[in-house]
Parts: sequence; C-alpha cells; structure tokens
Amino acid sequence: MEQKDGDENTDKEQVQLSDLNSPCPTMARFYLCQSQLMICLPSLAAPAPTNTTHKRSYAAFSPPLSSISLRNFRPLHRRAVSYLGTRKMGTTAEAGSSPSRRNIGGSDLLHHVESMAQLPSFAGKISHLNAVVLGEALASEENDLVYPSPEFSAQALVSSSQQYLEMYKRSLEDPAGFWSDIASKFYWKKKWGAEVFSENLDVREGNVKIEWFKGGITNICYNALDRNIELGNGEKVAIYWEGNEPGQHGELTYTQLLKKVCQLGNYLKHVGVKKGDAVVIYLPMLMELPIAMLACARIGAVHSVVFAGFSAESLAQRIVDCKPKVVITCNAVHRGSKIIHLKDIVDNALAACSKNGCPVDLCLTYENQSALSREATKWLCVRDVWWQDVVSSFPLECEVEWVDAEDPLFLLYTSGSTGKPKGGYMIYSATTFKYAFDYKPSDVYWCTADCGWITGHSYVTYGPLLNGATVAPNYPDAGRSWAIVDKYKVTIFYTAPTLVRALMREGNEYVTRYSRKSLRVLGSVGNPLIQVHGGGFSMSLGMVNAQYQTHGGKLRQITPLPGAWPQKPGSATFPFFGVQPVVVDEKGAEIDGECSGYLCIKNSWPGAFRSLHCDHERYETTYFKPFPGYYFSGDGCSRDKDGYYWLTGRVDDVINVSGHRIGTAEVESALVSHPQCAEAAVVGVEHEVKGQGIYAFVTLVGSVPYSEELRKNLILTVRNQIGAFAAPDRIHWAPGLPKTRSGKIMRRILRMIASGQLDDLGDISTLADPGVVEQLIALADH
Repeated sequence: MEQKDGDENTDKEQVQLSDLNSPCPTMARFYLCQSQLMICLPSLAAPAPTNTTHKRSYAAFSPPLSSISLRNFRPLHRRAVSYLGTRKMGTTAEAGSSPSRRNIGGSDLLHHVESMAQLPSFAGKISHLNAVVLGEALASEENDLVYPSPEFSAQALVSSSQQYLEMYKRSLEDPAGFWSDIASKFYWKKKWGAEVFSENLDVREGNVKIEWFKGGITNICYNALDRNIELGNGEKVAIYWEGNEPGQHGELTYTQLLKKVCQLGNYLKHVGVKKGDAVVIYLPMLMELPIAMLACARIGAVHSVVFAGFSAESLAQRIVDCKPKVVITCNAVHRGSKIIHLKDIVDNALAACSKNGCPVDLCLTYENQSALSREATKWLCVRDVWWQDVVSSFPLECEVEWVDAEDPLFLLYTSGSTGKPKGGYMIYSATTFKYAFDYKPSDVYWCTADCGWITGHSYVTYGPLLNGATVAPNYPDAGRSWAIVDKYKVTIFYTAPTLVRALMREGNEYVTRYSRKSLRVLGSVGNPLIQVHGGGFSMSLGMVNAQYQTHGGKLRQITPLPGAWPQKPGSATFPFFGVQPVVVDEKGAEIDGECSGYLCIKNSWPGAFRSLHCDHERYETTYFKPFPGYYFSGDGCSRDKDGYYWLTGRVDDVINVSGHRIGTAEVESALVSHPQCAEAAVVGVEHEVKGQGIYAFVTLVGSVPYSEELRKNLILTVRNQIGAFAAPDRIHWAPGLPKTRSGKIMRRILRMIASGQLDDLGDISTLADPGVVEQLIALADH
C-alpha cells in the first residue's frame, strides 16, 4: 500500500468573514491521498516498512517534537561516551539515473549513525536538557543516555542499531524497492507502474513535484476494514470509546465498524456525494467521527475534519474553501462540566457561508442525547437531517470506490505561531506507528488526540488498533487517564505534552493510586516536550523525543526506535527510514558534525505532502525556496557530537537579543528544568537597548507560592544553562496559559499582554479557558 499527501488542520485564529469571498483563501490545506492512509490502519498487519528515501510524497507525520517513553527503559548511572561518526552524507542520484535507486556516497551514507554498532557500554546520569542557541555551539559537550532494558530490546521490532542501519541504508539507496515491498502487503485493485516515484525538490529545476505509486488503484477504507476482516480479525475490537463522564463507554469490532461505515457511505451517495466531492465533518470525539471519515474514504469523497472547538467564523472559512456537499455535526457535546452547542456554531457558520455565496444544502446532525435533547436543538427543516432518522435504514454493504494512489483523501489545515493556516501534512503512518511504538498485535493502544488534528487522523482513525479518545482525559480529576489505562489494560499510551504538564502540576497523587502495570510504551507529541519528572512520565519510564510536523508532510522524520539505541531525554535521536536530514547554515551550506542551524530534508518520501490547496506557489515559497534543493522544515536544530538531533523550536519563534538568536523553546526548556516550574512560555518584547527582550510566563507546580527569591532562581537557572544573554528580562507569574482546546499556546495573546497592548487581544472565546487571560492581566504588575 502507499501513501499520499495529507494535510493537517489548524486551529488558531479565526478568519474574518470579509475574506470569505476570496476564490482561493490563503488557507493552507493539504491533501492526504488514499494510499497513504492505508498504511496507517491499525488492524492491518502492516509489513515492516523499509523506508522512505529522497523520493516520497504524500503526507507524513510531523509534530515538532514528540516524546515516547518506555516503561522498560532504565537509566544507567555511568559516564557516557561518544560513538557516532560525523562524516558527510552522500548525495542523491545523479541526473539521468533511475529514480528507483539512489546513488549514495558509500561509507558517507550514515554520518549521523555510522558508529552505532559500537554503542557505548555505559551511560551518564540523567541531567536537565542543555538548551541550544541557533547558530552557536552546543551548551554542553556531553549528553546523557537512557538505555532500553535487555528484555525490551530483545522483543522489539527493531532490536539493535545494526538492524536499524541495514534497513535505513536500504531505504536511502533503494527507496523504490524498500517502499514497494511494504506497499505490496496491502490490497491494490491495480498495481502502480514501472516508476514507483517521481520527484523534483529543487525550485531552480522547475516546479516542485512529488509522486508515489502513481497509477496504482486502491482504497484506504477497504484496506483498513474489509481486508482486516478477511484476515480473520472481524470480531477483534477496532475501537474503544470513553465518554466525558466515567461510565460512558462503547466499543466496535471490525465487522460492526464496517457495517456502520457502509450505511453512512450509502446515505452519502444517496444524497449526491460522489468521488472527489468534499464533506466537512465538525464532530467531537464520538465513534461517529472515525465512522464518517472512513465512509468518505470508502466512496472516494474528500473529508475535511474541522476540530469541534473552532468558532463559527473559522468553520465558515473552511466550508467556503472546500465547498462541501454535506456538513456532518452533532447537536452538542460535554467538555468537562460545560456543554458546547455545536449545532448553533454550525448554524452561524452556514448562515455566513450563504451570505457569501456558498450555501450548503444538507447538515447531517447526530443526536448526542447525553448532552442535549432533540427537542432543545435549533432546527432548520429544509436543511437539517437527524443522523439516527436516516442512516440506519441504508444497506450494511457499500460498494468500494477504487481510486488512484495520488487522488486526495482528506484536507487539513496546519497551524503555526502566526495563527494563520499554512498547509501541509504527513502520513506514512503504518510504518512509523509500527516501529516508533514497537506495536504488536497483542497491544492495546490509546491515543488522546482529537481527529481534528493530524495526529488524530493518523494515530486514531487510520493507524492504531484502539481508539480510546476522550475529549477531556483529566475530567473529573487528574487520575482519569490512568483509570482508563487500568480499565482497558492499555499497553501503549500516546498523549500531548499539555496533558503531561497538567499532570505534573498535580503531583503524583493521582498517578500512584492506579497500577498502570499494563503500560509498555508511553508517547507524547504536539510541541516540544522537554524533560519531565512526575505525572506518570518520570524518567523511570525513560523519555524519548521525536520530531514531526503536520505542515511538513512527514509523519515522524526523526524519531527514536524504542529498542534500537539509547535515548537522550529531549532529543529526537535519529532519522526514520528513508529520511535524510541535514543541518544547514543561513546560506544553505550543509554543516557536518556537532553543530546548530536549520533542519532540512534532502529527499522526498511516501509521507511527504504534495502542495497547498489552491496555492502551489506558496507551497514552494515556504518549504523549498528558503534553501533550494532541500525541503525546509521551519525548525531550528542542533546535532550533538554523538549524532543525536535536538529540535530547538520553530525558526519563527526566535528572539533576537543583542544579536543573539535565541529559540523560545530553549529558554522554556531551561525554565521548566527548575523543580518548581511546571510550564513556561516565552515571547519577545521590544527593548530599547537590546532590540528585543525575553519575557517569560511561568506556571508553578501545585501550590508553590510566588516569591522574589523564586523569580531570581528561575532567571539564574537560565543563565547557568544557556548564558547571561538568554536570561529573561521579566518573569510573569501565570496560573495558566492561554491555549486552544487542542492544547496549543496562543503566543499572540501572550505578546499582546507582555507589550501592554490589551486592546488588541482579539477574540478569545475559542480558548479552552478564556478566563486565564484576565488572570494574566491582573498579575502583570505582580
């Protein structure tokens, strides 16, 4: 099976309705193609993927920094030694050579992992992450290691550095063969042609183009459900569901899931949805959300899942952009103790769309009786239809719409620090899911992500076996996550740094009351997860950080493989199969060995995204023109003497202090290393002498009181770990930080507060807790 482009949705700022008439708004969605999704499906016995090389396209995961911890990891308190080489990587195939095999420069192939066969025999004690300043030398010469236990490595899918090196080398030298072997394990109505992939990443050579398995005919839903049932997994549970309140739960086997998908697919065809048509899905994490996604994929429709926390304005922008035949929603949902009236939001969005010349004739609404009765729901009879009244009457079998591997599967928005959509996607998830999580058929996997984001697309719906998503996993208390782990005997738990930090603030009380004995692997992703101690993600479990971005079209480009090599807390470690990362300076020259600079990728892979919707020029300008010949991730990156990669944050989140370019993530990492700091967010403010000053919002652990002594200690911590030039000019106490419902910090609001521009805060109603803004303003002079 193969993969295609994807996109990711974004979230942050609302789009003004005055922009809705734009024929192609500056939203950046990307396409996820059918072949990509197939790889991700959990129940599929996906073959061990070999790898992606320079030539891949489609969407792949790319959360900036993710962290996986293994329960079986154990720190060894001994000294670490250097063991990775630093020779220059080989070049891509010469012009005119076959794209199926790349000409990699022999022994120069693996400069980042070349000596991994000679692993150090001991490791140093775990210390705090050493922050790095872009363009300057590393702050420390040594990084400590955390080894997997021999027992864990022995049963891991990739159990040694040597095994990884063999697979990785083939993925670069023979990407066509490597990925064809994986794709062949899935069902194809028609196999792809002689050319497995085609690519041009150099804007100087013409338009950027990435194609994989073009001409191959398949269907992701068929591979996710029908094929799984044919393999004898029909009675295996595909989805576990936990509601807002303890006691609300459900499950579906693969057979049951297929029947529900077919019924909805038949209904959508009945109302006129056909191949290539768009369907907007604005649903909370009910089982009907993945059902709707799979139904669209089955009939060849393109789904655009919008996070059910967006405002009416933001939803309207997305509706206008893709002009859907149908909008699918529910009447209301509980989020913690609150009721969110989703149907009212949809009504306002559709009204705005109609005024701007983009009417939608059908709104299919699921009745969520636990949140709101049918009678209390506002209704427009000529447009609105209850899901329960129509879908259940349609047949339990639905004919598959076979599609080309390069046909779009879904649309998603990316988000960034600007709060404006800027597209992309990533998803060769079957491969990354299998190896990064060391997934086994006996595992029970739980991902807390919402399907409105790329992680939810790839690692909830299309990737993992278990969908145990809860909208608020810490409701009614901080122990809810661990209660669910014990209830379902979860072995792999994948969540966001936001949740980890929230649990840290509560201490270990809510952790230790549960056994958690089933846990084998812990993972985290979404934004940089610096070292954490407590909340269940302690170093006793071992921390691993991986890098990926939604807009980057990569799933996990740099990621630990749990049993293959030692981890350094905070480091993304080494590249995934087929990904050839390089660190470049501001002029685009590759830097060898220990260094800091900008992270680029010099090849495509099946999970790379193809373009931005309606804006290929912007796609090229954003990702390929900054450093011609490379894909630019937008991230700062450091590589230490052992070849480990450290993501230092988005380049657009850089503060220029007296000529020093300092990544905000670096300062935040240093602050959170203080035992009394639970979370920190750093922004730049104007400074009459230094140009920009560093303004830090700090959330303390538990009931720790604010004090001048603690303020000085926090500043001293940054000075000691980074340098005096990076010391915050101001520490602003923060009971909480302004975040979207997906957990992303709204730095725009923090900048406004820091600079005193309180009249320019804009709409804060979409924040998870709008009240935190007033608290921050009240503490501005504390």
